[in-house]
Amino acid sequence: MTRTRIKICGLTTPEDALSAVSAGADALGVVLAASPREVSIEQASCVFARIPPFVTRVGVFVDARPAFVAEAAEVLGLHLAQFHGDESPEACAAAPVPVVKAVRVAETTDVASALEPYRDAAAAFLLDTYVPGAPGGTGVAFDWKRAGEAPAWARTVLAGGLTPVNVADAIRTARPYAVDVSSGVEERPGHKDAHAIRAFVAAVRSADEEEPDV
Repeated sequence: MTRTRIKICGLTTPEDALSAVSAGADALGVVLAASPREVSIEQASCVFARIPPFVTRVGVFVDARPAFVAEAAEVLGLHLAQFHGDESPEACAAAPVPVVKAVRVAETTDVASALEPYRDAAAAFLLDTYVPGAPGGTGVAFDWKRAGEAPAWARTVLAGGLTPVNVADAIRTARPYAVDVSSGVEERPGHKDAHAIRAFVAAVRSADEEEPDV
């Protein structure tokens, strides 16, 4: 059975972080960039304060200064940095922790070509929906079949409009390494719904137990 990893992103409170851990999330994300879910390094430290070992801590950045990324990584004990801007392969390779590079998928995007320059610079690639002027977190889905255009060497993280209702279909279609959800499990921006988180995790695990189509 393939096990799809689960990241709950846009966390702003320690209570929501613990709800995500209790539900079975593999990774937790805090947004350290302009967003309705933005937190400071100090606030993010509170979010992560009671998180147990073996849960991955992710900081989300958009074209951040290297010094800021380094500070956040050290203070928060980040395991991964998720880059959602126009960061170069060189910037990804120079980051103090492994990088998940976000790629916004539009109808005209050549997914394989977009990933290739980052082949040796990123640990994984988050495929999100292209929305003009928005680096991510829009809650809008793209055609999940497009994830199949990623080369075999790339670990893909599926994002964009995922919810407890549609995530199983997304996994059946794209078979990603991981899924990433934020607005799809919220009561309102930055405030999660514990029931929705549990339902999302349950839907992922249910999809994992199914035999993939040959």
